[in-house]
Amino acid sequence: MSIPHAKSGEVVHLPLGKELQSTKTTTLAKTSDLEAIRLVVPSGKEIPTHKAPGPITVQCLEGRVSFTANGKSQELGPGDFLHLATAVPHSLKAIDDSSLLVTIILPPKKVLAVVQEASEESFPASDSPAY
Repeated sequence: MSIPHAKSGEVVHLPLGKELQSTKTTTLAKTSDLEAIRLVVPSGKEIPTHKAPGPITVQCLEGRVSFTANGKSQELGPGDFLHLATAVPHSLKAIDDSSLLVTIILPPKKVLAVVQEASEESFPASDSPAY
């Protein structure tokens, strides 16, 4: 079953409290240039080293995690916030059952240029276009 994303202007309550242990990670909102995720990580679970396709922010909502980036591990607790530049390798391990708000600025999609129909000038003199 897919969980619907929040609608524009819709309020979402982020801390889970007693529901933390029974809730899974959820994408809260996703557009062409932004993704917001409530990441739920049970105590002891590790997320191995990976990179994001754009800059990210991470805010610990509840619990505690050990977050490793730039060669250093830091503990994040409720209210702690950090930012990483694009493609910085990072990992985390939950010290307690935890939830985090992760936002990713997504890179722009590559748009193929529209090719205009060839004009007469683009044909060699011996190959004029058919009308």
